[in-house]
Amino acid sequence: MMYSPKVMQHFSNPQNVGEISDADGVGEVGNPVCGDMMTIYIKVKDNVITDIKFKTFGCAAAIATSSIITTMAKGMTLEDAEKIGRKDVADELGGLPPQKMHCSNLAADGLKLAIENYRRKLQGLPPKSGVTSGEER
Repeated sequence: MMYSPKVMQHFSNPQNVGEISDADGVGEVGNPVCGDMMTIYIKVKDNVITDIKFKTFGCAAAIATSSIITTMAKGMTLEDAEKIGRKDVADELGGLPPQKMHCSNLAADGLKLAIENYRRKLQGLPPKSGVTSGEER
């Protein structure tokens, strides 16, 4: 299985690793089939993602997709960040092997869930958690 140089770069030197203790939104997703688990943390100010971090337990592709989605979403409005889909993540990394596309689904799903949980928090609702099959939502 061959990974693009950009996948290897984000796997070897991931960006925005860690957690935000007072995060405005947290998206926790996983795929029970492959065992990948991802948590995305966001800070929001004036409808813009001002900080974003992740913690991922998974393969090289899962770590790379987590890293790239954080660099893509930082500075975006919530509406623009929600539009980032699995193809966008894979394209930004220079492609992923077909059997690893589910990893980009997790990254996109984790970001969407963090945004949804931020909005739920504003409404006084409890957060959601997501375990996905890796299919597009």
